[in-house]
Amino acid sequence: MFVSLKFNQKLLLLLLCATSSLYPHDAKARTNEDEHHCLALAVYWEARGETDAGMIAVGWTILNRVRSPDFPDSPCGVVYQGGEQPPCQFSWWCDGKSDTPRNQKGWTRARRIAADLMTSPPKDPTDGALYFHSSTIKVPWKVNRTRTAKIGGHIFYR
Repeated sequence: MFVSLKFNQKLLLLLLCATSSLYPHDAKARTNEDEHHCLALAVYWEARGETDAGMIAVGWTILNRVRSPDFPDSPCGVVYQGGEQPPCQFSWWCDGKSDTPRNQKGWTRARRIAADLMTSPPKDPTDGALYFHSSTIKVPWKVNRTRTAKIGGHIFYR
């Protein structure tokens, strides 16, 4: 059913559902619209220069964290984990700069991909990844993780 919906129809559906929470066990339960916004922001800031495949992979990593007992159980909970001061999960969230998307085309793509991930997600290309980093930097953590994929400019791990 959702596959045949256009982007604007998916956003409307998310808005119509905005009064109910996707994550009833989250103490700070937000609306579907809020969760879509958090996921879209993460996809935008982490992968705005990527292809759709790269953006989908980053979005799936957020959703995989939502499903893991080791992370908060909502996209907003995952994105905001650690607060606005370092250390945090995503550097764009705690870097002290505005989180307002500046590139309309990239923001539109991120919102579309986030809506697809929340309503009719494609297969997870990361094979269950919970972590990722840019392929231009060395592995940023000391714990050994299992590499699951390299998609675009990111390397994914669980």
